[in-house]
Amino acid sequence: MTGDHQTLALLLFSVFVAITLGITTWVSRHRQGSAEEFYAGGRLFSPLENGFAIAGDYASAASFLGVPGLIVLFGYDGVLYVVGFLVGWLVVLFLVAELVRNCGRFTLADVVAARMSERPVRIAAGTSSVTVSVLYLVAQMVGAGSLVALLLGRTGGAAQAWTVIGVGALMVIYVSLGGMRATTWIQIVKAVVLLGGTVVLTVLVMVRFHGDIDRLLLTAAQHSGHGDAFLAPGLKYGGDWTARLDFISLGLALVLGTGGLPHILSRFYTVPTARAARRSAIWSIGLIGAFYLMTIVLGFGAAAIVGPEAVRGSNAAGNTAVPLLALNLGGGADSTGGTVLFAVVAAVAFATILAVVAGITLASSASVAHDLYASLRRRSERQRGEVAVARVAAVGIGVVAIGLGLLARDLNVAFLVGLAFAVAASANLPVLLYSLFWRGFTTRGAVWAVYGGLIPALVLVVLSPVVSGSPDSLFPGVDFQFFPLQNPGIVSVPLGFLAGWLGTVTSAEPPDEAKHAETEVRSLTGAGAV
Repeated sequence: MTGDHQTLALLLFSVFVAITLGITTWVSRHRQGSAEEFYAGGRLFSPLENGFAIAGDYASAASFLGVPGLIVLFGYDGVLYVVGFLVGWLVVLFLVAELVRNCGRFTLADVVAARMSERPVRIAAGTSSVTVSVLYLVAQMVGAGSLVALLLGRTGGAAQAWTVIGVGALMVIYVSLGGMRATTWIQIVKAVVLLGGTVVLTVLVMVRFHGDIDRLLLTAAQHSGHGDAFLAPGLKYGGDWTARLDFISLGLALVLGTGGLPHILSRFYTVPTARAARRSAIWSIGLIGAFYLMTIVLGFGAAAIVGPEAVRGSNAAGNTAVPLLALNLGGGADSTGGTVLFAVVAAVAFATILAVVAGITLASSASVAHDLYASLRRRSERQRGEVAVARVAAVGIGVVAIGLGLLARDLNVAFLVGLAFAVAASANLPVLLYSLFWRGFTTRGAVWAVYGGLIPALVLVVLSPVVSGSPDSLFPGVDFQFFPLQNPGIVSVPLGFLAGWLGTVTSAEPPDEAKHAETEVRSLTGAGAV
């Protein structure tokens, strides 16, 4: 990239960072000592504000960078990610949002612990939530590294490494100083910026093809090198039965995983009532749905205008398709329009990454402090030290995410997020649904449901082609691949539900009927909700 690209994009980066740090500084002047203020922003946000914040939290680097890249490389099969990401919100709307807001206080473990023995349940659910959050963070770090490497025109690891470290440092500052209130406003600003930038690019793509979607798709197919197969199912997931099973596994993870993502569940605690939580979900579905429809246009637009070879030459996983599309739509690398549009899109993507990592870090640090730390302390000591522990936990989680982000920097960010969804669907969703709807559920069932989904999901990922045994794996030089699928959801999700059932029916502990009745009334009516 030219010096003009670098200068303008870095200037826009700096403007957004300055705005978000200003928000954090302003919010930090308010009282942040209480757990309710730090974890839930005082529950003062309206459904519209929270809907925008959820959209900002959910529309991650995987959505803006990874999904169009997958469409460029694999055509129709890349669109399947969009379907999974969006359909998952129906699970959230109908089964999760309102009930979780009524039953919990700050985290997923609050919902389960309401009718179980607190300590083992909090340790299990907290461990799972942190694991999912770290996997999700890695994807954002990879996106940040790819973006800045493209911006600076460097293919070496140094630029990516320093970018990942910088993003990690900023997210720790956002969370430790501003808590949920600052994080929410950062996500609202980011959602507006992201939607605005996506609308502009979509309009420019449609203008280039005179509003003719058929012409856009046919041109993309012609330039793809695959012909009509580019617009048909099977380019990535149709080669053999292993690939088809991988697709089913991915779809299962994406649809069921949304309802188990800790940073999404925590957003429903920032509104005052369960009705506001449901309205937040409805607002977010509208905003997220519009955004994902536009990413489909951007993906096929990049295939038609930039071409898969140019995208793959810039980044093998396709993560730079949208910035390259913006460069072309603006008039090319040497034009003023191309420079400006590229810089704007790069800044939007960077803003996306910063906002999402702040939300995930806050959710995971809350799990460490409110679940893991609190389960080891006496009740009278919990509240006093929780917020301080959460701030320290944000630093530790940032360090872990930075290290893993450097290791996985050559993988597609949408694919990495798919792994996080698989773990969330395997470990978090079974225990959440059993706790809300099964009268006979017990503490042993809850603990087994979490670990029975979490451990198989992680083990299968380690033994899959993602980690070893193929040229695109994390460790291409070794081969300990025993599981043929890239996504473990088709095995680990049923195992999570099965383990929860098995733990319950073999438990000597009788289910607490009174607590279940209390939880049921509270979840459906809001009576006694915090």
